[in-house]
Amino acid sequence: MIKKTHLTKVIHYNILLKIVTFLSLLTVQAVLAAPEVAKPFSTKPFITKPLIITTIKPLAIIAQSAVGDQARVEYLQSAVQSAHTVSLPVSALKKIDQADLIIWIGEMFESRVAKPMTLLSADKRITVMELPLIAPADADYKRPADNHSEHSHGHEPSAHKEPLAYKEPSAYKKPSAHKEHSSNSDQHGLNFDPHVWLNPANANLIAAEIQQRLQLPRKAIISAEQIADLAAELAPLGDKQFLVHHDALDHFTSSFKLQPGLSIRDASGASQGVRSQYRLRQDAIASKASCIFIEPQYADRDAQVIAEELSLPVAVIDIQGLDQSLDQVRDQLRVGDAYASFMQTLAMQFKSCFNGL
Repeated sequence: MIKKTHLTKVIHYNILLKIVTFLSLLTVQAVLAAPEVAKPFSTKPFITKPLIITTIKPLAIIAQSAVGDQARVEYLQSAVQSAHTVSLPVSALKKIDQADLIIWIGEMFESRVAKPMTLLSADKRITVMELPLIAPADADYKRPADNHSEHSHGHEPSAHKEPLAYKEPSAYKKPSAHKEHSSNSDQHGLNFDPHVWLNPANANLIAAEIQQRLQLPRKAIISAEQIADLAAELAPLGDKQFLVHHDALDHFTSSFKLQPGLSIRDASGASQGVRSQYRLRQDAIASKASCIFIEPQYADRDAQVIAEELSLPVAVIDIQGLDQSLDQVRDQLRVGDAYASFMQTLAMQFKSCFNGL
């Protein structure tokens, strides 16, 4: 009886040993068959997409269109900041340090971020105002005196070309009386329009520079056909005068042959003096202005006052694309369509102010 019990235990032990051995073999085979990335100690490098950081939302829209899904794009501007008041918290400085490419407009436009931007190496930074941009039709625009423009061939971005450059603000100033500054206006106020992204040709130039830096294929982010369609859509409004909260639409109106518009504030958003405000109202009446545009990131009290005085309709125009989600672009459109979508929305907003006229 004892021998039989002992024999039974031996049999059970052997069976259990076989089961454990079998399960161990299965585990080893599963580990060996697992993909390379699942190995915790794999020496295979993990490839991440380049990170592009822009100071303001419009440049992020252009960058997203330029790179598609070949890079990650983020921007520093919050929804309540104007492009002129973007500042950099510590978290933003850390993000900049991690970026492969930083894009900003330039010191005159973004004075609060100028110091950290100018400390970046040239191969990591794109300063938009140093590119060969196209100025509005009424702007005084020139190349630097020491450049070699006779050797250039069009507007192709290149490290070997000197960029076009705006003259000093005083040379860019518009002649209309209501553009002049009051004596107590912001000394850093702008007398030229740096909102260069509102010209599709400039957007394509900026995109080309981004593509070149990341060694991506050159491709326009808005086609000539799309630009022509927008021009045809806006053509009936070519003789309509309007007021705008601040002097920011020159590139847009010049591109599509619209009236230049009258601005309540200067290009930096700074208030103007009493004399300028009086002349603005006189000009609006004389030119039969029929609409006032306000921007979502600005308080609109001064615009609303003028609208009531002159009995003009008010419409929102979002020149910074703050309501356009880059995530929605990825979900609903090809990422390369971000800028074209932005311009289409802008055209619709512009037209809305003249409905019924």
